[in-house]
Amino acid sequence: MSDIKYRRILLKLSGEALMGDADYGIDPKVIGRLADEIIEVQLTGVQIGVVIGGGNIFRGAGLAAAGMDRVTGDHMGMLATVMNALAMQDAIEKRGGFARVMSAIQIHEVAEDFIRRRAIRHIEKGRIALFAAGTGNPFFTTDSAAALRAVEVGADLLLKATKVDGVYTADPAKHHDAKRFEQLTYDQVIERKLAVMDTAAIALCRDHGMPLRIYDMTVPGNLMRIMRGAAIGTLVGAT
Repeated sequence: MSDIKYRRILLKLSGEALMGDADYGIDPKVIGRLADEIIEVQLTGVQIGVVIGGGNIFRGAGLAAAGMDRVTGDHMGMLATVMNALAMQDAIEKRGGFARVMSAIQIHEVAEDFIRRRAIRHIEKGRIALFAAGTGNPFFTTDSAAALRAVEVGADLLLKATKVDGVYTADPAKHHDAKRFEQLTYDQVIERKLAVMDTAAIALCRDHGMPLRIYDMTVPGNLMRIMRGAAIGTLVGAT
């Protein structure tokens, strides 16, 4: 479609986003709506990769804070992302889409290994590539994995789907006078310690000139609006 502004995107979904109003697990209605939006965009010709977090099941840092070995906790978190990716694959395929789960750790019975050239081939063929298990290494978040995969597959835009409509000067749920930023530079995000993504992810985006947009995924249709050039949420870039 001529009004679509991006050829290839990497979408980062938090695990918490999949819970909906529940305290744990996956809300089928939420993951179904997200699958609908992803397929709608993919059908316009946009090539899509997705990184999904695992915080709705296990969060490595949280487990470590409770006394578990950090590496063990992070490995459990990686497995949680595989579970979420499989759930998203199922939701996409039930709606007639095509998806492939690619894992950064070997788990051949349920997912392919992440191989960069194969991942690019999948998305070139119109399949939605679901990148699971983060980077495959402990101590790195799925935000860092999203930035890494966006660079690796040559995405035009990295999108972080959250429950907040952008980046604010403070937590808008706690501070009613918080102001939303329309645009920020990578260095501003790092210097002001804004809760966008972890510093490693922002630095990777900066070093490779990867634009990042943070938007509210709870508003239906936002993903398509962004594909058509709408300035939704907060854009993080070089200038």
